[in-house]
Amino acid sequence: MESQIKVITADDHPIVRQGLRMMIESDKSLVIVAQAGDGEAAVSLIEEHRPDVAVLDIDMPKMDGFQVVRELQRRKIGIEVVFLTMHGEEEVFEEAIDLGVKGYVLKDSATTDIVDCIKSAASGRPFISPSLSALLLNRRRRTTELEKEQPGLHLLSPTELKVLKLIANDKTSKEIGEKLFISHRTVETHRTNICRKLELHGSLALVNLRPRTSQTCKHSR
Repeated sequence: MESQIKVITADDHPIVRQGLRMMIESDKSLVIVAQAGDGEAAVSLIEEHRPDVAVLDIDMPKMDGFQVVRELQRRKIGIEVVFLTMHGEEEVFEEAIDLGVKGYVLKDSATTDIVDCIKSAASGRPFISPSLSALLLNRRRRTTELEKEQPGLHLLSPTELKVLKLIANDKTSKEIGEKLFISHRTVETHRTNICRKLELHGSLALVNLRPRTSQTCKHSR
């Protein structure tokens, strides 16, 4: 028998945690090694058990799902993360994808989707609830439009792309450094390299992957 996929779940509602355990462990290839009722406990349990996949609610006490993911990244704990949430808003979905989560499942789709999502995440493949496919298509469309307007985007590294998106969201160099766990000086280097690669000599801003001139690229705040 193949080794089981180890899972940790985090949700502040005991009934949800119980239901998740029943749904997930109905598949014999999955096993829940721990469950948390808040974000801080989730981080501790994940660090202790090192599961293959963490299934996190976004709205949790002490640390929300986004904060948990950022803390895991800061500690360099390499596991796959799935968000199981009630949030179907595009802005929340975009932030989750930008953070690098492998799965995004709406709670009203959990019964049919959560097991497949966990298995996909464990194998490194992304999975989102089918009802959110329009959001993913919108994201791809905006990316394609932006690449046409700024063809040099393919030259940017993954970190530079993250920095560019944060610049577009009006984040300062200090805020970007704190979010990506890099120094202010490193952010400035990324800014310079982005402008050079995109041949930008004026100003640039991106909002939801759409260009808009309003942010000075070579001057930090």
